Amino acid sequence: MTTDYIVSSLPALAFDAPAPMAWEAFAALAGAAADRLLATKWQDLETQLRNAVAEARGGDKWKRDARGCSVYWKNRVLAAFQEKDVARRDALIDKVWWDAAGELTPPESPLGDGALATYAVRLKIALKRTRISAEAGNAAFDRLTAETKI
Repeated sequence: MTTDYIVSSLPALAFDAPAPMAWEAFAALAGAAADRLLATKWQDLETQLRNAVAEARGGDKWKRDARGCSVYWKNRVLAAFQEKDVARRDALIDKVWWDAAGELTPPESPLGDGALATYAVRLKIALKRTRISAEAGNAAFDRLTAETKI
């Protein structure tokens, strides 16, 4: 199956919507290509984003070497860290990752390997965001603080 066909047959993703498929289903459809593309195309951009997060947290010692440096993404991460609400900050950071993944898809090849890599990154974000809920957070909080309650 060609990459163009795979990409065109994938269900649509939206940032604040539940993930339309499980990672296992995507991996079965995309084969090893998704992991290979993530290892090559996404690695440097993700390192830049992680460096921006490390800098925003004041931990320059955790920065890694990256081939490029995008001031735009760095500024988006720094702006997200201005948010005081932790849940909202996490959503803003996920949105930066989501938008950055779009850079993997070149305009001249909207259904090629880059689009498959973009979909893979965005699906991982959607799956992460699908698992986040107030009920799960409250249950975890109750479980962790149960020993302190008399």
